[in-house]
Amino acid sequence: LERQVGFMLLGIMLMFLIMSIDYRKMRDVSPIIYFGVVASLVLVLSPLGSTVNGTQGWFTLPGGFQLQPSEFSKFFMIIVLASYISQNEQFHINALLRTLAIAIVPIGLVLLQPDLGTAMVLGAIVIGMLSVAGTRGRYLLALVLFAIVGVVAVLQLGVLKQYQVERLTVFLDQSSDTGGSAYNLYQSKTAIGNGGILGKGLFKGEQTNLSYVPEQHTDFIFTAIGEELGFLGSATVLGLFGVVAWRIWRISRAAPDVTGTLMCIGVVSMFVFHVFENVGMTMGIMPITGIPLPFVSYGGSATLLMFMSIGLV
Repeated sequence: LERQVGFMLLGIMLMFLIMSIDYRKMRDVSPIIYFGVVASLVLVLSPLGSTVNGTQGWFTLPGGFQLQPSEFSKFFMIIVLASYISQNEQFHINALLRTLAIAIVPIGLVLLQPDLGTAMVLGAIVIGMLSVAGTRGRYLLALVLFAIVGVVAVLQLGVLKQYQVERLTVFLDQSSDTGGSAYNLYQSKTAIGNGGILGKGLFKGEQTNLSYVPEQHTDFIFTAIGEELGFLGSATVLGLFGVVAWRIWRISRAAPDVTGTLMCIGVVSMFVFHVFENVGMTMGIMPITGIPLPFVSYGGSATLLMFMSIGLV
């Protein structure tokens, strides 16, 4: 708790720091930012990086703190992509291909960790920004189909370890192995269902207090909300997320230039995907990935990322 409060305070300071910087200055140095993103993702794959839960995606800092560069790559790639896309008045096939070439490098490096969840978030950011940039519908459809084929390929070609593949695909057959790969999902749905309409009361959830749900403070934190605050509490939390997403959308419409609009669209695409994927996986309608719930899940890098993103908006 103390560590998470510390990250929240640091996140608020970073939010105000980002607010104080003219986003057009970030646009002007976007090539340097892109180089920094790629360099950090390469370095984390070297012996300098450390492995957690089968993913080599962290730098271990003095004091035991861990920094995940792939989380921050989402923020900086929003700046890079918005800066590049806004330079194209007519967004046709050549500009689309160049944009994809810029995005594919960090996405590929993230997949090498391997971290399919973060790669999916980066893909959602790209598709969201391309949609607003005026990309033709048939190109977007082709891009979505290509992304689906890419995910299937990653699952089939041995990029991920077998237990990671089973964890990602268990939502397709949820009764297959409730004692093994489906255990997390079974316990997750049990905890949410246990909350009923009004919930068991704050800090009074049986499944939560007995630690039946693995990784409940991080990936599966929505199960604690569902059990202790019930349907009404869960709906309230989702409603608050909806307000944040709506305000970001409104701000994107009021931005003074295309770069500002695209930065906001990148943030809202990332934010909505995080919420939908995280909440969806706890209920068995989305694959189980390590995507945190914004501002709620425990985790330093994710907390800093979200505060920085709101500062940018």
